[in-house]
Amino acid sequence: MGNGKNIMSMFKPSILTLALATAGLASFTSVAAQEDTVKNDDVEVIEVKGFRGSVVESINTKRFSTQVVESISAEDIGKLPDSSIAESIARLPGLTAQRLDGRASRVSIRGFGENESGTTFNGREQVSIGDNRGVEFDLYPSEIMSGVTVYKTPNASIEAEGIAGVINMQTVRPLSKGERVFQVNGQYEQTSFDKLNPDGNDDGYRGTISYIDQFADDTIGVAFALNTMSSPNQEKRWNAWGYPEFTADDGNTYSILGGAKPFVRSSTLERDSAMLVLEAAPTDKLNMTFDALYVDFTDEKILRGIEIPFAWGQGSIDPASVAVDDASGFITSAVTNGQRVVVRNDYEEREAELTAFGFNTKYDIDDSWSVEFDASYSQVDRKIWSLESYSGTGRGDSRGVADNLGYTFNGGNTGATFTHDLDYSDYSLIQLGGPLSWGSNKALNNKYGLTTDSGYENQAQDGFINAPTIEDELSTLKLAASKVLENEYFSSIEFGMSYKEREKTKDSQGFYMTLSGFSLDNPGMLTVPEQYRMGSVDLGFIGMGDMIAYDANSLLNDGYYTLVDQRLADTSHLTKSWTVKEEITSAFVQANINAEVSGLALTGNIGVRYVHTDQSSQSNAFNADDDGNIFVTPTDLSHDYSHVLPSLNLSLAIDEQQTVRFGAAKTISRARLDEMNASIDASYNTTPDENGNFWSVSGGNPNLEPKEATGYDLTYENYFSDEGYFSAAFFYKDLTQWIFDGTYAIDMSGVADPESGEIPATSEGTGSGKVNGGGGDLYGYELSLALPFKIFHPSLEGFGLIASHTGIESDIEDQNGNEYELPGLSDKIQSLTVYYEMNGIQLRTSMRKRSAFKGDVYGIGFDTQQVDILGETIWDVQAGYDFSEAGVESLEGLSIQFQVQNLTEEPFTSLSGDNALQVRDYQDYGRTYLLGFSYKL
Repeated sequence: MGNGKNIMSMFKPSILTLALATAGLASFTSVAAQEDTVKNDDVEVIEVKGFRGSVVESINTKRFSTQVVESISAEDIGKLPDSSIAESIARLPGLTAQRLDGRASRVSIRGFGENESGTTFNGREQVSIGDNRGVEFDLYPSEIMSGVTVYKTPNASIEAEGIAGVINMQTVRPLSKGERVFQVNGQYEQTSFDKLNPDGNDDGYRGTISYIDQFADDTIGVAFALNTMSSPNQEKRWNAWGYPEFTADDGNTYSILGGAKPFVRSSTLERDSAMLVLEAAPTDKLNMTFDALYVDFTDEKILRGIEIPFAWGQGSIDPASVAVDDASGFITSAVTNGQRVVVRNDYEEREAELTAFGFNTKYDIDDSWSVEFDASYSQVDRKIWSLESYSGTGRGDSRGVADNLGYTFNGGNTGATFTHDLDYSDYSLIQLGGPLSWGSNKALNNKYGLTTDSGYENQAQDGFINAPTIEDELSTLKLAASKVLENEYFSSIEFGMSYKEREKTKDSQGFYMTLSGFSLDNPGMLTVPEQYRMGSVDLGFIGMGDMIAYDANSLLNDGYYTLVDQRLADTSHLTKSWTVKEEITSAFVQANINAEVSGLALTGNIGVRYVHTDQSSQSNAFNADDDGNIFVTPTDLSHDYSHVLPSLNLSLAIDEQQTVRFGAAKTISRARLDEMNASIDASYNTTPDENGNFWSVSGGNPNLEPKEATGYDLTYENYFSDEGYFSAAFFYKDLTQWIFDGTYAIDMSGVADPESGEIPATSEGTGSGKVNGGGGDLYGYELSLALPFKIFHPSLEGFGLIASHTGIESDIEDQNGNEYELPGLSDKIQSLTVYYEMNGIQLRTSMRKRSAFKGDVYGIGFDTQQVDILGETIWDVQAGYDFSEAGVESLEGLSIQFQVQNLTEEPFTSLSGDNALQVRDYQDYGRTYLLGFSYKL
């Protein structure tokens, strides 16, 4: 908005604008409101487009909202072609993201994990492809969204709950666009690693076609977008089994590497998306909108590596090889002789299909009354097919050629490198079959008649398949009304009701793989047939050299393996399978404030929301008959609860530039869905737990109630320029009814050990599950700045920076008074973007940084597992040229961009415990290069 007078300082929001902002629509109306308000001929208005235009629009959304929000406009997302919305919103003040397989996916707001925030699409709550409520944002293409608004303080009318806040993704409204737009975007993508697997991909593409138009004298509008993507991602990963204690020859006890599973991964994320918006305004009083979103998502992974037992293996550790880090008591290098490994050729495919529909109609009965009806439906189906194929030098624990293996930790967090004697790329040496036993395997022993006397008991597992599925379905109806008030305190009042019905089902499945020719008469291995050989992969990054590479999935499809359902002798999949249902009825009333206090404009809202929930779960329970025999019985449990959630948002305009905001609200975050299931499982252990008990009983808790928080927010904002502002915020939340692990004693008298079928001598057991209790405080501050350099000198027009810093502290205790660290909590979050945009030239570099935190990753069987994740700093850079901005008429509408993601090759690192040397994961993703264009008619 350039030179001349600052038109933003002349803008005073009207009652209509305030009402729309309260409904979460300010991002669509702020620019239009400015155009309607500014009618002064002596004001020179220069339209700012591109990234700078998006900065202005985002600032306007923040400035004229009645609560504390952050936002991204369409230019922000479109001009920074991230693979998902998460990459974009992770740069907003107070927000950050956790990477999953190299891509930002799970978003945290002010120290809370993704399960503590609500996610909406055009104001409607969304289903998720994971086991829980937290949305994995890599499902959503950034290219088809018009913007994102993050509500850090709630109001009573928002149709989603979350202690952390609510993230609302928005599509374009074609009648608001006011012009026909046809746009084509294309990109070529390349990873910095050459193909880590011979059958993997190191390059890909993205493409989007979008069309917006208006018809019938601008009473009907349509917006349509198609997006396709094939995005490669590659990784070199060190992964440790764990670090047990080891007693050395000097009699001292140290921690040592138990075993490791390093590998290389080549992934291709393929995603096809379609978005449709139909809008009709046949009269000035009636507006109807229908929107639909379809996403077909496939993430294919090829993983190859070697599982290397060490202290937990069958070899013997050479005492003379042991070197100890005295400061940490950790063995940094050692050699084990006579060790056997498992060569892994794995294939994983994660498929998801999302369908979402919504219909909204608004009708102005007269100048003061209006009504709104909204109906929506969303569904996601997710399937995982994760195949593990084993090979080695011989079947079972003690057959085949053994190796002498050494490891060395060289410091830092990169894991270990190994020494070895065998050639793992030799197809005559490394053959198909299970080289190590994987514990008791009753199903395979029964099928093949493997007894202790046979010598092959528990040695028929040559691979494994995990195949869990998720179905999530959500339907919502809402009816609301509003009335404009004519008094000196309130501009309008809103009230309404909504009903939501959600059902999420997980089906856990697992299959053992055994070579089709296996029997007691033929218990050997199989040389990989020539047609399935893929050459070799390089494991030089961990010192293991080359190893054989073969197409395990094709071997399975062509009949080289026989599958046995793990459920035949294992109840764990039945108790991991569940359905959780919720029926939520809500009612709200909200008064929108428009008053004066000592001559200063005071806006905001005050309201209350009532929420009643009926929840139920259906699953399975471990049980036993009078003879102690194990069987599984269905379960069906239900629970209901209610909450009253008041909220207050106040914005006091000190002058035309400065605003002070205050927010106070009670909020809730519902329990994770996988914690609410009605399952009960049990196992008998050969060694007692810390309570001296041998039985372990676990399960979900359908009686869990939401976590609760009373929060306060105080913010100062100074809008000193059309492209610049400074804000400082302090926030505090009092947390109660948090959810923790709880234990209890249980008598298992007369129940047989599921593995042996015999009733053990000891009957005491320890039950465990999730319970409500405990709580504490979370508080912090947030500083953010948007600084256009032109305020220093006109010659710096086009230069600017956007920066933020968030500091967070917490003091939380569980129900037993023990200190507790919130998942997703980084005590420092920072972001920085430095840009130059002028005369068509677009240059930008962005950084997001977070300190260490606890995060969720997938563990064995795709169960959610929490680990300690180190802090990270991620840099992206982009350069582009917009020919139309440069005045090249023949290339009007064309722009080109080049981007480098993860410029500094920042790894993802997690630890096992507090010792920085005990690395659980070290994931090196390299860089990603993108070269693209955009053409707009």
